[in-house]
Amino acid sequence: MPETSVQAPRAWVEFVDPADPGQILRCDLTWLTSRYHCIFGAGCPGIYADRPDDGCCTLGAHLADRADERRVDKAMRRLSATDWQLRAEGRSAGWAETDEDGARKTRVVDGACVFLNRPGFAGGTGCALHSWALAHDQEPLAVKPDVCWQLPIRRRFREVDRGDDTSYLEITIEEYGRSGWGPGGHDLDWYCSSNTEAHGASQPVYLTNAAELTELIGAGAFGTLVSLCEAHLARRDLLTLHPATRGAGRGR
Repeated sequence: MPETSVQAPRAWVEFVDPADPGQILRCDLTWLTSRYHCIFGAGCPGIYADRPDDGCCTLGAHLADRADERRVDKAMRRLSATDWQLRAEGRSAGWAETDEDGARKTRVVDGACVFLNRPGFAGGTGCALHSWALAHDQEPLAVKPDVCWQLPIRRRFREVDRGDDTSYLEITIEEYGRSGWGPGGHDLDWYCSSNTEAHGASQPVYLTNAAELTELIGAGAFGTLVSLCEAHLARRDLLTLHPATRGAGRGR
């Protein structure tokens, strides 16, 4: 089926962060209760038609900050030649680079991220950091760049004025759709989060991405979010079912 519209009706919920009353979580229940899952290596055609084996790794990954870069650098040093196809290149010439806007990112080598193991590599195709984490009983979020383990969940921050000389920090948890990529999102030949092909999971996003959500909003807030997601599913509100999940026939 073609990519579904992100303009479909959605259900949102807001609640005070149990760990900080000065923060309010604003969460997209339609996205979090969808049946999205990553299909890299299982039908993903890649974001560019001429690079079908890259998934979303063609452009490399922008690093959030220095702490993000240090964490990835530490993980990189643990990878052996059997884990990482481009280890010699990455260790000799560096795995990170500065783009034309001055931002730090993973290097692109031969058309894709330096950490992407290409088809035919004995250690397996896909992200070397991700594979290493799974092989060592660690969550991939502990070693991958922030943007990589967060996608396609998007966290945004906004300071909100209540109108009475007080304010609060709003933390939005939502779908990382094409717009999250900026103007370049229009150039992607395929994108997963709104495609029916990627909405065949047996469980909803709030369960399959529990570790990532807990890292993003904290254990207390995640516990509250789970209860709200379960209540939303119990209502069986088909109007706010994610259109890609509906199109994939994964209605509850």
